[in-house]
Amino acid sequence: PTHFAEPGLTVALHVQIQFADQKQEFNKRPSKIGRRSLSRSISQSSTDSYSSAASYTDSSDDETSPRDKQQKNSKGNGDFCIKNIKQADFGRREIEIAEQEMPALMALRKRAQGEKPLAGAKVVGCTHITAQTAVLMETLSALGAQCRWAACNIYSTQNEVAAALAEGGFSVFAWKGESEDDFWWCIDRCVNVEGWQPNMRINCIMLSKAGKLCVPAMNVNDSVTKQKFDNLYCCRESILDGLKRTTDVMFGGKQVVVCGYGEVGKGCCAALKAMGSIVYVTEIDPICALQACMDGFRLVKLNEVIRQVDIVITCTGNKNVVVREYLDRMKNGCIVCNMGHSNTEIDVASLRTPELTWERVRSQVDHVIWPDGKRVVLLAEGRLLNLSCSTVPTFVLSITATTQALALIELYNAPEGRYKQDVYLLPKKMDEYVASLHLPTFDAHLTELTDEQAKYLGLNKNGPFKPNYYR
Repeated sequence: PTHFAEPGLTVALHVQIQFADQKQEFNKRPSKIGRRSLSRSISQSSTDSYSSAASYTDSSDDETSPRDKQQKNSKGNGDFCIKNIKQADFGRREIEIAEQEMPALMALRKRAQGEKPLAGAKVVGCTHITAQTAVLMETLSALGAQCRWAACNIYSTQNEVAAALAEGGFSVFAWKGESEDDFWWCIDRCVNVEGWQPNMRINCIMLSKAGKLCVPAMNVNDSVTKQKFDNLYCCRESILDGLKRTTDVMFGGKQVVVCGYGEVGKGCCAALKAMGSIVYVTEIDPICALQACMDGFRLVKLNEVIRQVDIVITCTGNKNVVVREYLDRMKNGCIVCNMGHSNTEIDVASLRTPELTWERVRSQVDHVIWPDGKRVVLLAEGRLLNLSCSTVPTFVLSITATTQALALIELYNAPEGRYKQDVYLLPKKMDEYVASLHLPTFDAHLTELTDEQAKYLGLNKNGPFKPNYYR
């Protein structure tokens, strides 16, 4: 929505969450899906079981919905809605651990907090609320910004971290296991508050494509530091963690098909191959397809291998990659999960039919049972596996978070007219600066160009070293 945007002031970072598609899907459902019941049977029809899906997490906590609680922090502030404010101390320790693995963001905080480059900025964010995000939020606050935050995924919020942020004075509206109704309610509470109009916002790419963007925005998701580090290295490590925690599966000898060979797919394939899995790849882009072939993976169409594979992983960012036809043809025990950015890749809605039974066997693990007894193991209901079911490497998220912070500083302090009402990629000089801030962690030493070498290459000795079109 744009009604709260203040023309000329609002700036944005793109964090991939497809509000429009999710809102359309949400509007088809009852308004209070699964908000309270924690004691329902785990073996019910698909529709009934799905309605309480969000309530399976954190079953040891108070059953009362956070929306029905009146909580205040130690300073008497109640402008937040989280699971349990009493978890704040635990969350604070989680944040402190994350700080140790986010050296660049901490360095940026130390260098710039005296200047307060974000003084007067009012930031609304909709991202995963984790310890790493908390370090980013507290950095933005140290640089002068006021922040309000909601979650972009109903399963990825770390409740103890949300509690620590609320205790620290942040307006946070999120908890792990939200229903769809809760999800949109939290965003509404985050954005629409009397006397508080945001002038910075995280998320805008769809508005630009529709020609409705009224402010400049920075697309961090497609920056070099996001694509080549977060997408690749983060997924290379977290795919195994998410699968192992949820299924205890042994990877050696398993047949796996990875849909998509972008940076996320490359990371997943590399990890699975190293563990001894037999990996197939599907791809629409001939360039990425050729890369997969030269990396030693067999390129196939999904329908060619769907009956034989043990694990199906989607990494495309597209919709309807794994549809009901494929789900019907999978073998008993096949594991299906998504590493893409939204919950549209696996057609989970097609599984909510009377003839199929959903059985919740673990948090974020459902067995979908066909009439003949065949079971498909669906993880996180098709949502992002690593952030829903496990954790992600903090260091690599430091790279992304630092990029986000610098993008906000750049847009907020840019002279009038530098950026139009459009979405921009991060300048390569800024990408390189983010990377350089992380090199000391490895005791790495950059080679410097001589004047003669720089002249020969037509470059400034201090960069940028890559053209703006480099990806």
